[in-house]
Amino acid sequence: MTRSDRQVPKTVSTEYCTPVEIDYLLHLPAGYGLDGSDRWPLLLFLHGAGESGRDLERVKAHGPPREIEKGRDLPFIVVSPQCRRVEDWWPVTPLKALLDVVEHDYRVDRERIYVTGLSMGGYGTWALACDQPDRFAAIAPVCGGGVPRLAPRLKRTPVWAFHGAKDTVVPLSETQRMVDALAAAGGDVRSTVYPDAGHDAWSVPYAGGELYAWLSSHRRSA
Repeated sequence: MTRSDRQVPKTVSTEYCTPVEIDYLLHLPAGYGLDGSDRWPLLLFLHGAGESGRDLERVKAHGPPREIEKGRDLPFIVVSPQCRRVEDWWPVTPLKALLDVVEHDYRVDRERIYVTGLSMGGYGTWALACDQPDRFAAIAPVCGGGVPRLAPRLKRTPVWAFHGAKDTVVPLSETQRMVDALAAAGGDVRSTVYPDAGHDAWSVPYAGGELYAWLSSHRRSA
């Protein structure tokens, strides 16, 4: 055997499937069942590390699920999955599979799919959107972060990021690095920094109406 024969180029071409099982909360907006031809926007919400486990009630602690539990009718199909393993971060593959199933089973307007999340879910929002840059009409990561070199993939996806200036759990720099990288790539990105907020940068945007109106104003085709 010559030295050049010790490593031979090869290619694998096969189907590789991973079983997926994920629990989630589903909210259908008022009026969903009144007209069978209507398509509705879809909002995917990713919780933080504290809500991981096997009890979906925990997912209602913050964000859109909390607002819905308080009686608010958000104008989206809202899907709020739960990360089962406390030590895990949000894996991208199950989230993609979940979206595929929901899009198939419900009347989803595929031009108006959005993702938002807080803390661990903020990281998950950046990661999922960077992995699927053509899927989302807009995203809103809260006190999260990501990989700045991947941010340019989102230059055609509107982004509104939130963070607390006094966050000691996830430093503000985590959001700022992503925002700066996306802005440098010519992306449509804005950020809101709450000067007196710590890690809880989510209560204000999720409880108000401006974030939901901003999301609703974007379509993927635009």
